[in-house]
Amino acid sequence: MSRSPRTRVLAHARVRAAVVAAATAALLAPLAACTSSGSADGPGAGADNKVKPGADDRPVEITVTPKGERVPAGEPVRVTAAGGRLTSVTVTDGKGHKLAGKAASDGRSWVSDRKAAPGAAYTVTAATKSEGGTARSTRATFTTAEADKVNKVDWRPGAASTVGVAQPVSLVFDNPVKNKAEVEKQLRITTSNDTEGSWGWLTDWSGRDRVDWRPKEYWKPGTEVTLDADLNGTDSGTAGGWFVRDYSTTFTIGARQIAKVDLDNHQLTLVRDGKTVRRIPVSGGTPGGDKRSWRGTAVLMAKEGTINMNSETVGLGNAYDKMVKHSMRLTWSGMYAHAAPWNARYFGNSNQSSGCIGMSDANAAWFYGQVRPGDPFEITGKDTKGVVAPGNGFGAWNLSWSEWQRKSALL
Repeated sequence: MSRSPRTRVLAHARVRAAVVAAATAALLAPLAACTSSGSADGPGAGADNKVKPGADDRPVEITVTPKGERVPAGEPVRVTAAGGRLTSVTVTDGKGHKLAGKAASDGRSWVSDRKAAPGAAYTVTAATKSEGGTARSTRATFTTAEADKVNKVDWRPGAASTVGVAQPVSLVFDNPVKNKAEVEKQLRITTSNDTEGSWGWLTDWSGRDRVDWRPKEYWKPGTEVTLDADLNGTDSGTAGGWFVRDYSTTFTIGARQIAKVDLDNHQLTLVRDGKTVRRIPVSGGTPGGDKRSWRGTAVLMAKEGTINMNSETVGLGNAYDKMVKHSMRLTWSGMYAHAAPWNARYFGNSNQSSGCIGMSDANAAWFYGQVRPGDPFEITGKDTKGVVAPGNGFGAWNLSWSEWQRKSALL
């Protein structure tokens, strides 16, 4: 049947529209299949950043604390993620030092191991991945207020030294330490042979707060010891101030030698590795008063050579004022082992000193050359002032192991 001209035109128009629609569909189909949500400037951009079907691809919301300017120090840095997870966190101060930290197993939070220190500027960089798989990076900054008061530390022994088997690690603080447990948590002793030991808090002879670490027993010769005091950013507590630096020292234990001082028999015996090296006649402190010697275990603190000794500095009036050779300090209260030629007639038979352990010039010179700081002096005698106190030099060895452990602030 023949169609009118109008009917033929409409038929051709419908065919052409169908062809155009088909061609358009063919062009659009591959574009939809290849669309990616990757961020060009974020870590992991590319194939890993494809949107997961049905996933929320909004940016991850990052929260960093502390935040702001001149915020209080002494808190860990915390980073949390909402709507995704953390893939890495870097915290760097203005000097380029990094704060290490740990992320939660679900990747939703991160906390620094160390606390933010006073007077520092920090930059936090958090790499994230959204629920939809997009990787991005976020940066934040904050600064901490300056410390209104700074606490400092004097420590013994010195770095790279070789010391005797009774040497403790000793830290004396300029200002009071009220937060003793918090400070002790930042102190770490590492030894080459897993030596057992403990921290104990004392009042130093100077009246300042002090904490010592001593082994359960005398050190084993050859032990290598490292102290790491990661105190930067720790608050001492009321009237103490902030620590604004870390401290570290490494030292080695020398030969096992012990000076055994028998005040009743007026003899000093040097024993090295269990064998007697020499016996020296001595004279100790005069019995019956303030000039008596201390007993117990004292530790050689320092070899001071030739020094002026003045009795007024130890509360004995004008009993003496003289230069003394080969002086070896045993206590802060003024007990030494030294040359005392003026007492020659008493060596080996009577105690007639002002509290020190005196010997001849020749014996003192020899003995001075044999001993080192950290060597123990085990002193016995009936008529003495008492036992060397823990804070009077290094008297911690006069406490039992259980007594010493109870001086830790972490029990």
